[in-house]
Amino acid sequence: MKFSYTAINKEGQKYTGSIEAQNKSDFYTEFKKLGETLVQVKEQSGKKLGLSTNITMFERIKIMDKIIFARNLGNMLEAGLSLSRAISVMERQTPGVKLKGAYKGLNDAISSGKSFHEALELYPKIFPPLFVAMVKVGEEGGNLAETLKQVGVQMEKSYMLTKKIKGAMMYPSIIIFVMITIAILMMIYVVPGLTNTFKEMKVALPTSTKVIIAISDFISVHYIITLGGFIGSTIGLLFIGKTKAGSKMFDLISLKLPVIGAIVKEGNSAQTARTLSSLLTSGVDLVMAVKITSDVLQNSYYKKALISSQAVIEKGEPLSKMFIQETKLFPLFVGEMMSVGEETGRMAPMLAGVATFYENEVEMKTKDLSTIIEPVLMVFIGASVGFFAISMIKPIYSVMNNIQ
Repeated sequence: MKFSYTAINKEGQKYTGSIEAQNKSDFYTEFKKLGETLVQVKEQSGKKLGLSTNITMFERIKIMDKIIFARNLGNMLEAGLSLSRAISVMERQTPGVKLKGAYKGLNDAISSGKSFHEALELYPKIFPPLFVAMVKVGEEGGNLAETLKQVGVQMEKSYMLTKKIKGAMMYPSIIIFVMITIAILMMIYVVPGLTNTFKEMKVALPTSTKVIIAISDFISVHYIITLGGFIGSTIGLLFIGKTKAGSKMFDLISLKLPVIGAIVKEGNSAQTARTLSSLLTSGVDLVMAVKITSDVLQNSYYKKALISSQAVIEKGEPLSKMFIQETKLFPLFVGEMMSVGEETGRMAPMLAGVATFYENEVEMKTKDLSTIIEPVLMVFIGASVGFFAISMIKPIYSVMNNIQ
């Protein structure tokens, strides 16, 4: 069987060639003798076997899949399985086509002579920089199994924190959506009937009633425009959120909102502390740990703060200085505890404690959020219903008074 390949020679030049081999394993054995870097390999028929990353595009890989991969792989390595065999077991157990392709690609890359973290780098959309960096340190330190389990714990805590914050926002979002839907239905089916009654009786209408009738007439006559406008606005907001300026605007709004802002700050503080702690515990140097943490965070203001802190560290100043100065983003407690950690040489354990504290705070606040938001929503709903009722009932009372 003939295998054609693309490789980079010792002079750094890319070239193509071919090798006769019985199977893929024999090909890799023969290629290793060349001592060069393999880019891609395929059978003469054209079927790619090697480092291709062309996997199913539209299949979404969940965070829990990555957590399970890290944990199970760590457990299998601890039990004595080789890395290649452990990944093969994960490949057979995974139903997703995209993950299967990624696991196969990892094994092929490892067989070609790449280290595990180099193989992970071939799939940046699946394995984030945090994952790759911790695996690299685990490989170099000879404790890959323990590091992988630590990666699983870190990713799970970040995932659960994000899930709690999103879950807290679900209740008010559903209530507001239901209110808008009911309002539109009333404008289409209820208001027109009352409007006809008012016209027949030639009642003088107050301004609030005229506004409601005008909105109802527009929605009833131009329902396609209304529907298109609603869908367009939703898509527009999503598009704006994807842009740099729009994302920054939404990030600022989330920090300024009452109650929600505190949860966002504490959530980002917990994620920052947890990620830094995990990386430092694994042996990643401080500058690289801060850089990777800035990539993990979603809020642009926190990203900017972490990026600026790299310059602070490179000047020889303590990292806690930035955290103490950025009190609008990080509670003072974070910077003070980090300062204590720097002075005692126990920054990683201190950061782990800070992360646990704020994770618990977020959990408590998200549980209480529905209790806080419920009366606010009730007042808002009551005011909306009262405005509608007064606007539509007032003309009816005028008619009754005229009859008397």
